[in-house]
Amino acid sequence: MIGEVYADALAGESVEIEYVDGTRVPLEAARWFEPIAGDEELLARCSSPTLDIGSGPGRLTVALTRRGVRSLGIDITPRAVALTRRAGGFALLRDVFEDIPYSGRWATALLADGNIGIGGNPAALLHRVRHLLRPGGTVLAEVAPPGTRSRVDRIRLRRGDVVGQWFGWATVSADDIRRVAVAGGFAGADCWAVQGRWLARLH
Repeated sequence: MIGEVYADALAGESVEIEYVDGTRVPLEAARWFEPIAGDEELLARCSSPTLDIGSGPGRLTVALTRRGVRSLGIDITPRAVALTRRAGGFALLRDVFEDIPYSGRWATALLADGNIGIGGNPAALLHRVRHLLRPGGTVLAEVAPPGTRSRVDRIRLRRGDVVGQWFGWATVSADDIRRVAVAGGFAGADCWAVQGRWLARLH
């Protein structure tokens, strides 16, 4: 059901993120279809081949393909995969914890748009991603601004009376990304801000 409600958001339906305390905020899926300020900073640092984890409608996967960087998007929602392919990118319907092609050979893994929160356990996610990368490979992740509290929320997606399953989603602050990187098996992380977004390179 998570994927079904998310697919509705990609189709332009009004979908909200609901927290266990009843708070609801809009899921602004439309922003993932067009370039976002700061994307160039991510794209310019991607080496071939790049794995775009939680690629959504594929704006980054497609942009990498157009600039000659071999890239693959993975997403758990069929509509997201279809949108990526339609736009000219390569994508698979796949959970990052499932079998991933070229395991151990990816040069770069992208965790943009807060996708370091996937699974609600950033250290476990990074440990998994580290094994997908080749020796010397890097992760490029988007993190929350300094001063943000790192946390794990229980959330679900809601479209009117239609609701998805509860799941964990993590927020990682720029203040904590180095610690989380080390817990995930990386040596460290460099963090910087560009056009209002905070980005990190884990190595």
